[in-house]
Amino acid sequence: MADQKRQKPLRADAERTVQTILTAAERVLSANPAATMEQIAEAAGVARTTVHRRFATREALVDALSEWATRQFHDAVVGAPVTAPPLVTLYQVTANVLRVKIGWGFAMSRRTPQDPEVAQVHADVLERCDTLFLRAREAGVLRPDADLLWVRQVYYALIHEAAQNRADDLTASPNAEVDTLATQVVDTLLHGLGGPGASGSTLTHP
Repeated sequence: MADQKRQKPLRADAERTVQTILTAAERVLSANPAATMEQIAEAAGVARTTVHRRFATREALVDALSEWATRQFHDAVVGAPVTAPPLVTLYQVTANVLRVKIGWGFAMSRRTPQDPEVAQVHADVLERCDTLFLRAREAGVLRPDADLLWVRQVYYALIHEAAQNRADDLTASPNAEVDTLATQVVDTLLHGLGGPGASGSTLTHP
């Protein structure tokens, strides 16, 4: 029993070390995709041997970084409250996903849809999104005749553009910035960009 108690802090410490290395790797590789293990170790504030002990090669480190980001993306969606009103859940999911996409942009770009783990994550996310948008339509957040496939595609596009355009603009208050950005994404999805005169209007062609 005494041995087990002594091992727990070591496991926790090892986990913290890995997280520190992965966080530093994301930051360094985002700025310089060709950065070395030594540069990552320096940014993480650990010895080079520590990085090599956790990750045998640079490729292993990048793979671990991508796997970590994929899990974060999955948790960002499935971890949102499913019993809350759909609008509340939509805002929460949007903010969660933006944090992952902005904070782990390099890692998220390294894995393809053909990767089995990525494919499973995206399948889970798609199912959650479809359920969320169905609840939103039933609750009147979306129009009764809203095409949910189109809604999801527009939503994905808005999140992608928001993350791409704002990844370098986060200030000293990144959480506040992401919350504001999430509000813009959801408001644009639900209300568009038209003014009061656009309500009920139709386009005419010459």
